[in-house]
Amino acid sequence: MVCRSSLTAPEAVFPIPLTSPLRQVLFKRKPVQFLPVPEIEDENQEVWHIPQTGEIFLSYEDYLDRMDFYKQKRFICTITGHSGLTFFDALESELAGAVEVEQAFPEALKGPILRRVQFQTVSRIDTLVDQIYDEFKNDYYPGEAVTVHILGGERLQGVVRDKTRFGSKVLPDGTLTPPFSRYFVSLDERPDEEAVVDDSHIFRDRKVFTKAVLRSFIKKTVTREAWNGAPWLVKQDVAEKYHIDTRIPPHLRYDNKLLERKQMQLQKKASQSDLTQQPSGSISPTGLRLPELKPAPKSHKSKAQQALQAQQHAIKGKNSTFGGHEPGSFVHLPLPGNPFQFPVSLRGQVPPPIVKPPEPTPPPPPPKYPIEDLQVEPRGLVRPQLRYMCTDTPVDVAPDAKSPFSEKILMKSVGPLLETWDTLNVYCEIFKLDSFTFDDYVEAMLVASADTPVQLFDEIHCAVLKILVTSEAEGGKVQIQLPELEEEEEEAEDEVEEESMVPTPEPEPQPSGRATRRSLAKAEAERLAAEAAAAEKEMQQTEEAPKHRAEELLRSYDWIEHLAKRDFKEGGWEMIMVGLLHQLSKNERLKASCEELLQQLVPSDIEPSQETVRQRYSAFDVNYRVQALQIICMLTSETRAIRGYMEDCSETMTAYRKEKIEWQRKRKQLIEELKSLNDQRKILLPDNLPPSPPMEPVKTNGDVKMSDVEDLPANTSDEVQDSDDDGPPRKLRRATDRAAERKRKAEKEQERKEKAEAAGKVPKQSKQFQRVLRDIQKKEDEIAECEREIAVIDNDLREADCPRTRVLGKDRFWNRYYWFERNGMPYGGLPDSSTASAGYANGCIWVQGPDELERVGYIDMIPEYQDEYKAKFDMTVPERKKLEEGATSVFNACQWGYYDDPASVDALLGWLDPRGFNELKLRKELVNYRDKIVKNMENRKAYLAPPSGITTKENGEDPATATSSGAAAAVVAAASTTTTGGNKRMSTRGRGVTTIAGPPLSAPPPPELEPKSKPAPVTYRCMNWQNTMALEDIGHLHSQEPPLARSRKMTKKKQEAAVVAAAAAAAKEVVEPEMIVTRGKKGRQSAGGR
Repeated sequence: MVCRSSLTAPEAVFPIPLTSPLRQVLFKRKPVQFLPVPEIEDENQEVWHIPQTGEIFLSYEDYLDRMDFYKQKRFICTITGHSGLTFFDALESELAGAVEVEQAFPEALKGPILRRVQFQTVSRIDTLVDQIYDEFKNDYYPGEAVTVHILGGERLQGVVRDKTRFGSKVLPDGTLTPPFSRYFVSLDERPDEEAVVDDSHIFRDRKVFTKAVLRSFIKKTVTREAWNGAPWLVKQDVAEKYHIDTRIPPHLRYDNKLLERKQMQLQKKASQSDLTQQPSGSISPTGLRLPELKPAPKSHKSKAQQALQAQQHAIKGKNSTFGGHEPGSFVHLPLPGNPFQFPVSLRGQVPPPIVKPPEPTPPPPPPKYPIEDLQVEPRGLVRPQLRYMCTDTPVDVAPDAKSPFSEKILMKSVGPLLETWDTLNVYCEIFKLDSFTFDDYVEAMLVASADTPVQLFDEIHCAVLKILVTSEAEGGKVQIQLPELEEEEEEAEDEVEEESMVPTPEPEPQPSGRATRRSLAKAEAERLAAEAAAAEKEMQQTEEAPKHRAEELLRSYDWIEHLAKRDFKEGGWEMIMVGLLHQLSKNERLKASCEELLQQLVPSDIEPSQETVRQRYSAFDVNYRVQALQIICMLTSETRAIRGYMEDCSETMTAYRKEKIEWQRKRKQLIEELKSLNDQRKILLPDNLPPSPPMEPVKTNGDVKMSDVEDLPANTSDEVQDSDDDGPPRKLRRATDRAAERKRKAEKEQERKEKAEAAGKVPKQSKQFQRVLRDIQKKEDEIAECEREIAVIDNDLREADCPRTRVLGKDRFWNRYYWFERNGMPYGGLPDSSTASAGYANGCIWVQGPDELERVGYIDMIPEYQDEYKAKFDMTVPERKKLEEGATSVFNACQWGYYDDPASVDALLGWLDPRGFNELKLRKELVNYRDKIVKNMENRKAYLAPPSGITTKENGEDPATATSSGAAAAVVAAASTTTTGGNKRMSTRGRGVTTIAGPPLSAPPPPELEPKSKPAPVTYRCMNWQNTMALEDIGHLHSQEPPLARSRKMTKKKQEAAVVAAAAAAAKEVVEPEMIVTRGKKGRQSAGGR
């Protein structure tokens, strides 16, 4: 679309004329104005050219700015009216629409309609289209294809040959008849005949002349300037084609319209001033208007100054010959009793000019947020401090700002660690691996060795290798593209070496002639040249000599064959890794990294064998392990299994989106129905409200019930007990008591009757009102169900989004923020994994530094841009970065930091400024996932925290040892609390450790007889992980050989795995009652056909 070329001929400048329809692409409802052609002095100068517009640019920055402008989705297609398009999309739409309109619109109507539209001043195009359509829908022109209705009742197709227009006729009573037309139509089916019809017997096809087609045609052929009252003008080329006058009448020109508008405004002001002066002026008896009399302005002088001035005027008047006036001057005699007499001393003087103070420059308008992040005013806040998982931190930090794993990990390995962990967890179902936490993964990469075998470490490598080559039963096919080994060239080189080893016969000595100085110098030069060539060849051979012995090791070992046989035991997968790396080293892109790894695995000073390779790999540095695992994980993206999984996930996401749309449509319909039901409830509510309780009349006569009297004990009665009588007191019931009791009963009965009458008078809630309430409740339940289903589908979409890792966003300094649980996996890993009780997957927010382009373009800018930024904010961008990021920063894309504390998340939210584009999006994402992030961080802290009573590294014990010993203590405690009679097997999924409860132990032996216990082997938290998915799906671990064929009965391992899974599920239900409803990745895999 865009080319860079040298300007050699004028034809290369404008491949499309600027009068073409592309001038009608609109931006903010105005045609796009193209840049003029610059003056180019050197014909060989390199320029940048946009073919669609014919514009030429002398600098690449100007060209990019213009392309950014054209790629904004803010352009409008003139013909279709579609908005939100880029310039090129709008141009393409307009060209396609122009061709379609050109073909669809009748040719015979184009000229008459354009003549009618020319110089119209209707502002809205909709009104213009309506007027033209109403005028032409029953009018036909020569050359137009029509259908006529003849006398016999037939409908025949034809073409209008001629048209006669008859005007109105005056009738004797003075009325006018409507005008009419006669059409001569040549019939297509009868070439020798013609029909003469009137307006009521001729019509055209309905699809030919419609308002939509007419609107598109007018938009294509007519233009209008952007000022009020501007006329519609037919384009120049179209007007020439149809012989339409393009001379604009004087009264429709912009300058005349502007002058006319100014005159109208002046007249309007004059009329307004006349109206304001009309009531204040007075009319003389002769009919003339007297001047308006205004009171003299108030003087700001004091009374003493006014008296002194009056006295001076009086003295001056007495001394004058004519009473204070010069001879020959016209004197106004003061009218008696006129309080508005103008002072004589001020007459004839020119008033001083009024000097207006200059208007202050208006302040610039406030910025409309959001804007570019670095253009936002600093707020003085400092970002919370990052933590690092490496020993070579980009800045000096305190020890507590580093991870416990940071002692052996370099910064260059942090990114590959995250990349490989994310790949293995997102595609764990393809690799047939239980999901695992990032901390267990890092620990396994650190501690795995020959003395400390870690199942997670072996299973990861074996599972990834199995994806690269199919099994022997499936043909042992390689699923990736591998570079070819140079076997033929090596054989040829061996033959050459063998030939060189054959002794060549010594040449016979030639008789030496007379030696001269020239011959001696020549011989010396040849000898020196030969020695230099030999030294250079020896140096080259030394450089090209292999620095490892991988080729020697693999001469009799076919790594592809062994991988197809799944020969992984006793250093098998390590040998396969050597073979794979050796073949990948033939690829120029991977040569340096593979050679570095092979020098460590198969050094030249050690005799190569499978055992030595296994020992070297067990003692491998963690950074080399990560580098090797990253290489093979990158290869899996080429395999059919991974690509098929991504396609299945894409299809599944499409199905989820369709299902979500259906639920959203249903929810919208239910909300509308609920709104109508609420309106009905509001209408019926006044008739179904209970009345306010009536005011009870105050009883002036009668007994007042006293509740506390009835609660008194029996001995407080009026009867006086005989102190000598030991029996129970005797109660006497008087007649007044019986009367009061009867009265109370009558009052209760009367009250009951009144309540019953009141209840009968209260209108019961009508059945219609109750039905409306039931329907409202039902609709609310259905809406809640729709929202739950939409939330489940959203979570499934998030888990199925596996092709790429989604970034949370970027901050003002272009640092990228990742939360790896954001997509492609459940929030806490697979719910049926062996370490699902951890409740998290990664549990951190990772911060990556800016890439090279962003760093150079936005942070480390050229000095002139830095000076401009400093003039505005009193600091450069690097100074602002150092000030606002505090003591911890990352400076490039190879550097990583992280947050693992909920308080840091909240502080980060407070630091982000929503007035910037980047941080507005980042803050929105963090707010959306804040609860999930905080929950995972808390679960991670609980998972990594040593159990109570276990000392940590701060107290002198290694944290891994402490954690493992704590886990062992927890297992023993669990066994002691759950031991019952009989030999029973129990499994716990909290730590993935299975314990066997036996019969009760006997009493411990006395101290002197107790044997010394051996020290327990060091265990690590990552050892609790078990690959239950492989056990369930293929019946064995990846690192083990396939078992012999058995009956389809469930194996012991599967039974144990099922028991473990059930125990974990039960434990999870007890520990975590709130679960996220999701279909899960298992359901997605089955839906995808895997």
